Amino acid sequence: MDTHPLKLELKSSTAETPFIRSLVFGVEGGVVPQWQAGAHIRVSLPGGGDRPYSLMALPDLPDGALALGVLREEMSTGGSQFMHALKIGDVVKATAPANNFRLHEGAAPALLFAGGIGVTPILSMAAELQGRGNPYRLRYAGRAHGLLAFLPQLRAICPKGLSVHYDSDDSRLDIAAALGDAAADSHVYVCGPAGMIDAVKSAALAMGIAADRIHYELFKAGLPSSPDTAFEVELKSTGQVVTVAAGQTIIQALAQAGLDVLYDCQRGDCGVCQCGVIAGMPDHRDVILSDDEKASNKVMQICVSRAKSERLVLDL
Repeated sequence: MDTHPLKLELKSSTAETPFIRSLVFGVEGGVVPQWQAGAHIRVSLPGGGDRPYSLMALPDLPDGALALGVLREEMSTGGSQFMHALKIGDVVKATAPANNFRLHEGAAPALLFAGGIGVTPILSMAAELQGRGNPYRLRYAGRAHGLLAFLPQLRAICPKGLSVHYDSDDSRLDIAAALGDAAADSHVYVCGPAGMIDAVKSAALAMGIAADRIHYELFKAGLPSSPDTAFEVELKSTGQVVTVAAGQTIIQALAQAGLDVLYDCQRGDCGVCQCGVIAGMPDHRDVILSDDEKASNKVMQICVSRAKSERLVLDL
């Protein structure tokens, strides 16, 4: 089975800021798979593996096209460099759209927070909410003027609901103030750096917004808390021991050993691959577990987390 069935031909590549490009691809056959705000595709890389990129509902996007926004990361492992180097006419392969960051149904109001390149799924959410007629506001924050991408497009999408904030001046985002007059039935969505996500989650909970109405997606994975080294995973059910190489995830190592495990996002933010830890110390790298859950070392997300001990015994 081909896990990257889409063939995408680059039609345009535009510098939105010195570090961010918008890439518009034509889909082979001209039939764009259906997707909703918050969805992403994973683009196959020439050296193996793939990288997720959120789909964008840009104004005036041609029929039969998909748009991505890509940050050229200083600590890139190859994905953003590859994407920024693409030329018009180049063809890449990608997965079908998947969505772990869906908008709520119904007419409840929404408060959207975007930080940096995390604006890509939030832009699509604003477009969908605008089309529905749902009440919403969008707070878009960045470090300094000139570094926020897609401002013209956002101003076209949501001319009245957009507020722009810069860390470098007195417009700096005040999260508590932004949440202060949110209706009790509001849904909160945030995408950006981990620190911003944590701040919005904490402030929203403190304001009395229910946890199931707070939705987030970490756009950029955090730096590993320790260097990647090989370790062993023992399956409690059978006693089988599988070695996880430095360049592998636990899921990849288990699959290579012929074992089938449940997973979805492979980014540590959906919870599908969570499993119990019987012995050993995980190196938690997800964004879904609470601090208390991580400190307990009783559960882990095996798609991104690794081991600080030489062996983990997992409840598999």
